[in-house]
Amino acid sequence: MIAASIARIIAIEEHVWSPRLREALIDLDSDQTVTAFSNSPHANALLLDVDEGRLARMDAMGIDVQVLSITAPGTQHLPADVAVTLARDANDFLADAVRRHPARFAAFATLPTPDPEAAAVELRRCIEELGFVGAMLFPRTGPDFLDHSRYRPIFAAAASLDVPLYIHPSLPPESVRRACYAGLGASTDLMLATGGWGWHAEAGLAALRLILARTFDRHPGLQLILGHMGEMLVSFVDRADALTRVADIERSVLDCISNNFYATPGGVFSHRMLSQVIDVLGPDRIMFAADDPYSGTLGAAGGRLAREFIESARISPEDREKLAYRNAERLLFRSTEQMG
Repeated sequence: MIAASIARIIAIEEHVWSPRLREALIDLDSDQTVTAFSNSPHANALLLDVDEGRLARMDAMGIDVQVLSITAPGTQHLPADVAVTLARDANDFLADAVRRHPARFAAFATLPTPDPEAAAVELRRCIEELGFVGAMLFPRTGPDFLDHSRYRPIFAAAASLDVPLYIHPSLPPESVRRACYAGLGASTDLMLATGGWGWHAEAGLAALRLILARTFDRHPGLQLILGHMGEMLVSFVDRADALTRVADIERSVLDCISNNFYATPGGVFSHRMLSQVIDVLGPDRIMFAADDPYSGTLGAAGGRLAREFIESARISPEDREKLAYRNAERLLFRSTEQMG
């Protein structure tokens, strides 16, 4: 049974890429997902569109506001000097889209993590000058996870600015793919390494490693967001908390996940998984995300599918509003100007 209509929906994992960044990623040819998932004529057109076509998709889905972010792998695989230039260009591209449609769009910064100091500077520019609401990161830069000490300036900057960081999946390194995700046929190998398993294991592991590297001991107020119903980590937290007994951390794994993490569906419209996430994190730490334009449900005929998913969730009317928009407003939008 569909509940009474909710007031609005804010979707916070909604992807684009800028023309210059697209060209650089295609030329680099270091991430199979760029060519497999992002560079078909259809996907490319959807990712580059930050105007009427995207607004029409939002209306069809029943989404009022999108928080735009650069699609994986962002600038994290590029040479440092190229990453710095293209991250700034991509963030300016996002800022222009928000200026054109301030009532419909907000943005997460993309950061040039190959140069961590420059990434911290760019984060500050995006928040203080461009009015962004946080940043999106991917699990690794080269072989190194985000907990490497060289990336600490990024997390210190986010903590000082009091903005969240969204950790989005990205393709595991080739050595990991060969060891763990190969030998089952090309199509199965790719899906096993990405949306079927590997993406989510990478993102969840990156988040767990940040806890074990004392990130939240240093920055107790820092907030992270995980898509895809918590990237495996949220549902496994009771077991992962066993690491507290052996790790050199002041706060337990369970405490950090309970107080420093939010989760979104990220296009995974599963009521069973939603119930589990709310059971672990509580209704104040779940926000909606549709994963536009990748979700297979987007653009389906006649479907206000985002709204239907939320309104049919087996949760209270108050918690539906939290999922739909209230939690995002509280975490991401610090002023009426940011809400357009």
